[in-house]
Amino acid sequence: MRIVHWQDIVSLAVGVWLLLSPLALGFAGAPAWITVVLGMAVIMFAIEGLILPSFLEEWGEIVLGLSLVAAPWAVGYLSGDAIVNSVASGVLVMLMAVWEMTADGEFAAWWHEHTHQPSA
Repeated sequence: MRIVHWQDIVSLAVGVWLLLSPLALGFAGAPAWITVVLGMAVIMFAIEGLILPSFLEEWGEIVLGLSLVAAPWAVGYLSGDAIVNSVASGVLVMLMAVWEMTADGEFAAWWHEHTHQPSA
């Protein structure tokens, strides 16, 4: 029996919000397209996390979260709503990914193996 991490469900919901947020908040252009594309990627990683659990998708979500946080300044968003939406969503995606990794026994074993090398 596989345990479903609730963090993947939250990430999935954030991804769906990112798809809908340009319409709900009324912003368009490059910020809308970037938000939708990153939202689709968050959804894909969240679904992958639900179907094929591995700590590797969490690293992908961290990268997506960082992209969401950086996008307003990298692209030059003019809408305050788009900026707040992107940064808040990015932080939430990263928070869920890190939280899930800390609760994941597989990641804990990997981390211990790679950080606690016996000296020869």
